[in-house]
Amino acid sequence: MRGTTWTRLALAGGASAACLLVAAPLASAQTAPITLSPEESQQVCSDWVPKLQKRAANLEKRINGGPEIKGSVANLKARAADQRAAGHTARADQLDQRATKRQGRIGELTTAKQKLDAFAAAHCKPAK
Repeated sequence: MRGTTWTRLALAGGASAACLLVAAPLASAQTAPITLSPEESQQVCSDWVPKLQKRAANLEKRINGGPEIKGSVANLKARAADQRAAGHTARADQLDQRATKRQGRIGELTTAKQKLDAFAAAHCKPAK
């Protein structure tokens, strides 16, 4: 059980970091623009953007995975069916709620990926 808590914390932290990286320039654009030195801009574009894109892709792959993929919607639904068959309806209902909530995160994840891609397209120019 300990590993699943840490996994959830890591996923939440990664999603928070992605949202902050994407939302910070958008929120600050209303008050004052943020200027980055060329070195800072290069670091964001070469280090952070690819890591966040990979993390978002892995998270989407996990959520949409099959019943054998731990943390996927299909896995949660299968576990709920097993619990229901064993007569544990309260636990089955909890797992169903988690599956529904996780399925709802796909839209948020897609939006975050689009914002990250737009940021990369606007601010990360390929080296000539």
